[in-house]
Amino acid sequence: MTLGLGATTFVVFEGLFNRNIGIGAGITFAAVAFSFLYALGLILRIGHTGQMPPSEKQTLLKTKIEQLLTEARVIIPGAQALLGFQFVVVFVRSFAELPGWVKMTHAAALAAVALSVVLLMTPAALHRIAYDGENSQSFFRISSALVVAAAFPLAVGIAADVCVVGFRITGGARLASLSGGVSLLILMTFWFLYPLWLRHARRARF
Repeated sequence: MTLGLGATTFVVFEGLFNRNIGIGAGITFAAVAFSFLYALGLILRIGHTGQMPPSEKQTLLKTKIEQLLTEARVIIPGAQALLGFQFVVVFVRSFAELPGWVKMTHAAALAAVALSVVLLMTPAALHRIAYDGENSQSFFRISSALVVAAAFPLAVGIAADVCVVGFRITGGARLASLSGGVSLLILMTFWFLYPLWLRHARRARF
C-alpha cells in the first residue's frame, strides 16, 4: 500500500508537472504512508504496557473497538474507489486541455484523498503492530482521532474535484470555485458540525 500510493502520486504529479516534482511527491507520500502505517505503530509498541482494562469494562471497550474498525472499513472502499477514478482521469485526453490551476486542484484533491486512505488504514495497523491485537483505551482514543481526522482530507478532496467538474461543465472559474466551496461546506456540516451539535445536545440532557 505504501509503495502503491507513492507510485500513484509520482505518476500523477509527473504527468501534471515534471519528473523531479513527481519523484519528490512520490517519495514524500510514501514516507507519510510508511510513518502512519508502520513507524507510528512501532513507536507506540515501545511505550505500550500491555495492561488490559478491568474485566467489567472489557466487553464495552471491545464493542467500541469493533465498531471503530468496522466504521473505518466501511469508509475505505469508497475513498479507494475515488482515488482510483482520480488516478485514471489524469490520462484522459480532455484533462490535458484544462487550465493549470484546475490540474493543480485535481492533484491536491488526489493527495487529500490518498492521505485520508492512509489515516483510515492506520488503526488496523496500530492494532496489530503496537498492541498485538489487544484492546486498549489508548488504542481506542488514538484510532478514534485518526478516523475523525480522515474525514477532513476526504471532504477537501471531494470538494476540490467537484470544483474541477464544475469548471468542466460551466467553463467558469467563479462558478467552479463556488460549487467546490458549497460542497465543502455541506460535507463539513454533515460530517463535523452536525455530529458535534448532537454531542453537545446529548450531554446537555444528562
